[in-house]
Amino acid sequence: MFDFITNNKNAIYGGVLATLFTGLGVFLLGNVSGYEARHLLKVSLNSLNMLCNTIVLASATILALLLTLLSVSDGSKDTIKERHYQQVLSIAKFDVVLFISALILFQFFNIPISESENVPTSWFSIIYWTTLASTSIISGMMITVIMMLYNAVTNLIAIIGLGEKDHPLLSKAETDEKIEEGKENIETNS
Repeated sequence: MFDFITNNKNAIYGGVLATLFTGLGVFLLGNVSGYEARHLLKVSLNSLNMLCNTIVLASATILALLLTLLSVSDGSKDTIKERHYQQVLSIAKFDVVLFISALILFQFFNIPISESENVPTSWFSIIYWTTLASTSIISGMMITVIMMLYNAVTNLIAIIGLGEKDHPLLSKAETDEKIEEGKENIETNS
């Protein structure tokens, strides 16, 4: 857990900042009564469903794209350290948590709670605030996943696309061995 935080601190800061920013917008609405909360829930339910649906689709797509990232990493002529694969594994795990959270929220928002007459009016303000807080959290989590993926992709671009030989994710000893093997192959073929 601690390695995850230290290796992804910028992405986590970005996600926490986004969560606080959207949460601040919610906080600025002020205190709402049960009747106001019920009305606001009715009005915002379609948007909240769309947000959760978008995050579910995006996180599923990101999970599939991680397979492409792995094949590009494995197909590289340079030897990439295990740390890169740990980074991809962290993205996958975090993305699965995001996927499950957004899917559960999506299902929760499909319960016609605002139409129910059996729910006490005072509960609607709690439901409203919980809904807004949870959507702020999953929005921040989505930004964290995107920033983690961005870090992994920029590392690969630096290694594979730009040919950076002293990148921290390159295994120096194995890279040197490959260079020596290449020289030996050239000499034997000459």
